[in-house]
Amino acid sequence: MQRLTREHLAALVAADLPAGAVVNLGIGMPTLVTDRLDPARGVQLHSENGILGMRLLQAHETADGDLINASKQSIALTEGAAIFDHVYSFSIMRGGHIDITVLGAFEVSCDGDLANWSLGEDDPMPSVGGAMDLAVGARGVWVMMEALTREGRSRLRSRCTLPLTGAGVVGRVYADIGIFEVRGSAFVPIALVAGLPPSELGRWIDAPLRFDGEPRVLHVPPL
Repeated sequence: MQRLTREHLAALVAADLPAGAVVNLGIGMPTLVTDRLDPARGVQLHSENGILGMRLLQAHETADGDLINASKQSIALTEGAAIFDHVYSFSIMRGGHIDITVLGAFEVSCDGDLANWSLGEDDPMPSVGGAMDLAVGARGVWVMMEALTREGRSRLRSRCTLPLTGAGVVGRVYADIGIFEVRGSAFVPIALVAGLPPSELGRWIDAPLRFDGEPRVLHVPPL
């Protein structure tokens, strides 16, 4: 079984985002979605430092030191973009004006609880940042993550063991083994990587599973 890479997950997320949606991409893995978006579909990217309408720089473009996203990456503005201060930016986030936020996570529970800001007592520098505002303010919360920790422990759990960012907020998870919706206190597989039969999901997910039809098969394509 070949698992999905971060780049594969970014492509899947980009393809699933609704045309014309206002989307916030969290720090880390979610920023990879930027390069996978089809400009013709009109997805508007929001950054919590105060930008609506941005894209990453192309190789031939010169960076402007005043234009960065929340991950401190150099960006360019799309036609019609807006720049504003943190007050307006967080009002957008908290006021339900973000259609979908895509976040990374340390753990997600089958009730949609999200833990993505602290690794617990041993974390030297926990920082929640704007993730809590996005988690509770966005109309939809999608997560990109690896299914297992480096120690082989499941990140998809019945109950999160780490401090929560938001309770009952996650609607969909894009993991390296497949795509899952969070419904009825269970993870519902809607797509699984080729070579992973549903009967073996218990090795990867420490939580209730519910099946709603046959999950589609994800073949890992070359990038």
